[in-house]
Amino acid sequence: MGEFANLADVKAIEAEMPWEARGMARTMHEFLGRAKAAHGTRPAISYQILSGPATKAETLTWNALHGKVTQAANLFRSLGVGEKDVVAYVLPNSLETAVTLLGGAVAGIVNPINPLLEAEQISAILRETKAKVVVTLKAFPKTDVPQKVAEAVKHAPSVKTVLEVDLVRYLAPPKSWIVPLIRPKNPISHTANVLNFNAELARQPADRLTFEDRKEDRVAAYFHTGGTTGMPKVAQHKLSGMVYNGWLGQRLLFKETDCVMCPLPLFHVFAAYPILMSMIASGAHVVFPTPAGYRGEGVFDNLWKLIERWKCTYLITVPTALAALMQRPIDADISSLKNAFSGSAPLPIELYNRFYKATNVEIVEGYGLTECTCLVSVNPPGGTKKIGSVGLPFPHTHVRILHKTAEGFRECAVDEVGEICVANPGVFEGSTYTEVDKNKDLFAEGRFLRTGDLGRIDAEGYLFITGRAKDLIIRGGHNIDPAVIEEGLMKHEAVAFVGAIGQPDAHSGELPCAYVELVKGKAVGVEELVAYAQTHIHERAAVPKHIEILDELPKTAVGKVFKPDLRRKAITRVYDAALAEAGIPAHVAEVVEDKKRGLVARLVRNGPVDQARVQDVLGGFTGPWEWTD
Repeated sequence: MGEFANLADVKAIEAEMPWEARGMARTMHEFLGRAKAAHGTRPAISYQILSGPATKAETLTWNALHGKVTQAANLFRSLGVGEKDVVAYVLPNSLETAVTLLGGAVAGIVNPINPLLEAEQISAILRETKAKVVVTLKAFPKTDVPQKVAEAVKHAPSVKTVLEVDLVRYLAPPKSWIVPLIRPKNPISHTANVLNFNAELARQPADRLTFEDRKEDRVAAYFHTGGTTGMPKVAQHKLSGMVYNGWLGQRLLFKETDCVMCPLPLFHVFAAYPILMSMIASGAHVVFPTPAGYRGEGVFDNLWKLIERWKCTYLITVPTALAALMQRPIDADISSLKNAFSGSAPLPIELYNRFYKATNVEIVEGYGLTECTCLVSVNPPGGTKKIGSVGLPFPHTHVRILHKTAEGFRECAVDEVGEICVANPGVFEGSTYTEVDKNKDLFAEGRFLRTGDLGRIDAEGYLFITGRAKDLIIRGGHNIDPAVIEEGLMKHEAVAFVGAIGQPDAHSGELPCAYVELVKGKAVGVEELVAYAQTHIHERAAVPKHIEILDELPKTAVGKVFKPDLRRKAITRVYDAALAEAGIPAHVAEVVEDKKRGLVARLVRNGPVDQARVQDVLGGFTGPWEWTD
């Protein structure tokens, strides 16, 4: 990766030729066909349903993956899916999940849906995308996904066929004998046709498509973002954007001899694009351990051993997973590991240091958005890694920091904070979301996607994110809309105002927290509000971890809740509690706004303090801090 160490390297790659002249594959089937031709018998994807380092695993070569994806695309077409029709899947990770993702994009538009969502949210997405086919699990112990999908399909009239994947085939005896006997019931009350995915797949030809694979660029995927409110936004991804993400991985990072450990879900853009598309472009091998990835039983306890088993060269991770991994001893030979990649939420400096000290492996932090078909920037593994920065924009990605004025957009100066705006082959200009109204005012100068993130670019071209214009709470990479929390609590008759924010958390980055102002003359206790929140906020991840009643919420001149003041309160409370618990004689005197760093906690000593101990305690949070004296 020596050729991508600084801004000059990025410019040199761009200067070779324009993106359009690079002769990239123009369809998903052609993209896979190139991988098959170059790497046929090499391993493409491996999967193991259990996390043990010696448990049964299954591997598809590039030849086999190409055949299965061809069969899947043919199957979807036989079920009435044209290139503008939607194949949705609500699946944990499996080989079938990857086959459905790719086959759906070959046949029409694939729509991955988070299986952790509730039935009503799944149903809302199916209605928005007008999905014709849904691929999901056959009833299986310890999961309610099939039951939720059956309920969701009942309220999604466009769905004509449900294809079921039976995970039993991944189990070895005696488990493979027992599961069919204890399989939970899933009474079907919808009218869609229910078929066995693998049985139907086997009836289709694997050596050719039964339809014309048109070479025009088109929308091939719909990814919902957050999915936290009744109607989530659905982002549209073009084939060219998917291939662009793969090209970046192949050009800058992966070789056919690499093996990538990816315990992230295939309904998320991180696993689907920077990883799966990069594997196709480079011929590298990806391993998906357990249906639930990092959430799977025993995955954290066995991960080092799994890296040894598969001789992985790269680990794909997120800050919450890194924090859990650092609580386990390194009990295996992980000398094959070259780098780890972290995304989806800011990485605390202390976590980066701890991981490097334990493994001697660098974590490379990047930045991407569902709206950009993912990748935007990365800290170059071959160059300077600036702590707190999300690195340099990728080749053919143009990032600008803009400030909206009455006259239009103004370009910000070096290190001046403004809105991060992006143009690259992954940005679908003018049509990011399926709902036309959601694209209104979303683009600067017609082509730069306004991310809603605030940031700055330094003199060497590094991008720093300083805050979020949208006020989203990011809990372990999961986006939570504060409105969900506010609307839920506002239903209580004693509640006048609610301000929901993300409070700092050493494990998840942020946790939802709510400040409440009561109606004059009404009384209610915090315990009652906590219980109320649990029943009235339907998204489990959004239920506040802390609720506090204030005499009056801070407000702006127009009566809006002023959230920076609430964030100051939360930072003070959380940092003070962490210092007190560690027995450190210090407290937060104030939280100040810094133009470059955002909100900074300023500490005061109440006695002699061990500096390293403070760094250890507060380094787990992503927010900056300093001493007043």
